[in-house]
This record gives sequence, C-alpha cells and structure tokens, in this order.
Amino acid sequence: MTARKTKPAASSPARQDAIALLMDDHKKVKKLFKEFEKLAKADDTDGKVEVARQICEELTVHAMIEEEIFYPAARAAVKDEDMFNEAEVEHASAKDLIAQIEAMDGDDPMYDATVKVLSEYVNHHVTEEEEEMFPKVRKSKLDLDAVCVQLMERKEELTEGVAA
Repeated sequence: MTARKTKPAASSPARQDAIALLMDDHKKVKKLFKEFEKLAKADDTDGKVEVARQICEELTVHAMIEEEIFYPAARAAVKDEDMFNEAEVEHASAKDLIAQIEAMDGDDPMYDATVKVLSEYVNHHVTEEEEEMFPKVRKSKLDLDAVCVQLMERKEELTEGVAA
C-alpha cells in the first residue's frame, strides 16, 4: 500500500505498521466473538465465560493503546476532532459493557445479551475506524512505523500486567 512496506523485514516481530497492528487486533476479537456465539448456543457456560474474559482483556488492552498512543498521534496528524471524539465515546461505552460483563456470572440471564451488545458496539466502531479513520491517518504524514513500535511496546507491558 505505501512505500514503507517495501523495506525488508528486520528482526522485528512482524512487518506491519500501526494500522495493520490495530486491524490484527480487530480480527482477533471478531473471531473471539464468533467463538462466544457458538459456545453460547451450545450452552457451554464455562467455555463462553472464558472466551468472554479473553474478549474483555483484548478490548481493554486495545482501547488503552489506542487512547494512550494512536489517537493522540493521529489527532495531531489528522484534523478531525469529531471523528476522534466519537471514537473515544464509543470506547467509553464499550468499557461500561466490559465492566458489566466482568461483574456478571456466566449463567446470568443478561450475560449473553450484554456480550452481544458489546459485539455490536465493537463491530460498529471497527467499521468506522477501518473505513473512515485509518484511511485518513494513512494519507497523513504520521510515521506509522514509529507509532507501531510504541503500540507494540505498550501492548506488551499491558498484557504482562494482565497475565500477572
């Protein structure tokens, strides 16, 4: 897509930029939501609770790296306050749903519905990022490779914290 991708891969974990890293997160969470749906239909409470926990962890880390690193850098490069403000409001709504899910038991009658609504919020948010925000950021002068390094470092810190 851009000239930046023509560099040979060094010893970095993956040959990607910030947007590719965030889109990989999106794909991973979409797969987890599909897995949750299958387990919920199969009435596998323990399985769906484990997958929901993974979804919540992935989304929490993803939202943090976007809010701490990607959004501020992208905001400076792309002058579209409304787009970034809307994204942050969407994150706040997702965090609220995550907190509700984490406080519920897997056999709560509202559990599956709450995860479903989170899935719908996330799908809406992902579509807006991938179709509106990311193309604008890619056209800007933002150094997506440098931002990617920051995102990966922070993500590693956060996932180590979750695992501890």
